[in-house]
Order: sequence, then C-alpha cells, then structure tokens
Amino acid sequence: MDSPRRHHRFYDLILASFVVVLLCSNFIGAGKAAEFELPYFGRVIFGAGILFFPISYFFGDILTEVYGYAYDRRAVWAGFAALAFAAIMAQIVIALPVAPGTYMANYQQGMETVFGNSWRIALASMIAFWSGSFINSYTLAKMKILTGGRFLWMRTIGSTATGELVDSSLFYMLAFYGIWPLSEVLAVAASQYLLKTAWEVLATPLTYWVVGFLKRKENQDHYDIHTNFSPFKLKV
Repeated sequence: MDSPRRHHRFYDLILASFVVVLLCSNFIGAGKAAEFELPYFGRVIFGAGILFFPISYFFGDILTEVYGYAYDRRAVWAGFAALAFAAIMAQIVIALPVAPGTYMANYQQGMETVFGNSWRIALASMIAFWSGSFINSYTLAKMKILTGGRFLWMRTIGSTATGELVDSSLFYMLAFYGIWPLSEVLAVAASQYLLKTAWEVLATPLTYWVVGFLKRKENQDHYDIHTNFSPFKLKV
C-alpha cells in the first residue's frame, strides 16, 4: 500500500509561477531579437525572452532540489500543456473572421505579426523546453546524490549549463531557421546560452536563500535515490 502523499505548502505556488513565467517568456519575448553593446565583446544579439525565461530554470532547480525530480517532472508537463493550449488558442483566434472596420483590420494584422508564427515557436519551445528541462532536473538530481547534498552552486550552475545547451540549440534552430538568416540564428542561440548560464550564476545567492527557506518551511530535502527518471510519468 502506497504511503499518503505529503502536503506541501509552497509547491502549488511555485508550480503556478513556473507556468506563468514559461508562457510569458515564450509568447511575449521569444520572437524579438534585441541587441546591446558589451565591453570587450561588442555588439551582442539576443532573444528578448532571455530576460525572463531563465527564471523557469531557477524554479526547476528549486523544485528538484527541495521536492525531488518527480515534482519537477509534473511541473514540466504542466508547462508543456500550457504552451500547447496557448498555441492552439492563438491559431483559432487569428483564424476567426475579422469584424469590419479599420481598427479591427489593423488589430488583426498586429495579431498575425505577433502570434502568426506562434505554432512554430510553441512547437520549438515545447520540444526544447521539454528536453532541456528534463536534462537539467536529471543532472541536478544525480549530482545531488554524488555530492551528498553539498555544493549547491555547482549543481545548479552545472545542471543549468547542460539543460540550457540543449534548450537553446533546439529552440532557435526549430523556431527561426529559414525565417532569420542562419548567421543570426546561430549568433542568438550562442548568446542566449551564455546569457542564460550567466543568469544562473548571478542568481546563485537567491537560489541558496529560497532553497534554504523552503527546506525549513516544508521540512523537506529530497534525494532521488530510488526515483524512476522516465519523463513519461506524472506520479509523484
């Protein structure tokens, strides 16, 4: 007989925040390539979503570190489903007949510009996010066992560097190859990866504080010793 599942005070809040960040960063910022000048590096092109998307990995690290791989796996599938629904909704709204009038004609054109490629962005995002997130969570869970729970900074940065490498490589090739020039796709993917990893490094003090807070409040510090790491499960 299975033991009753523990009640966690903050898991649902983190899950909801994770899904919101994922949706907003993929649909609001992913389609825009921005640039700025960096000392010694010069002109750097990056996807605007880079400012916010790494927060989803921040949440993923917290979920795996505190609650375990299975809880993060459920969050990944929730995010996957939310992206799928948003993409389908966008295509249906765009396909609906437009009411007469200049305002609605301009509005429709704006929606097509912003969300017309949403099916491809969403598909690329789902594949890249799904792959990168599970690799991130798996790497962190295994490193936690190998290090005996020490060196949290090494686990969060190492797992993010691994997961983001897969995520960034897949997303920009799948979403924008043939739309942007190949040189721009590669440049944005490379800068995206470096900036995401740098974001994780800068967020390390906050990660330590949040993880410590949750472990105390939830009385939980999970080690995935006997975990089934199949990504195709929802049970926790």
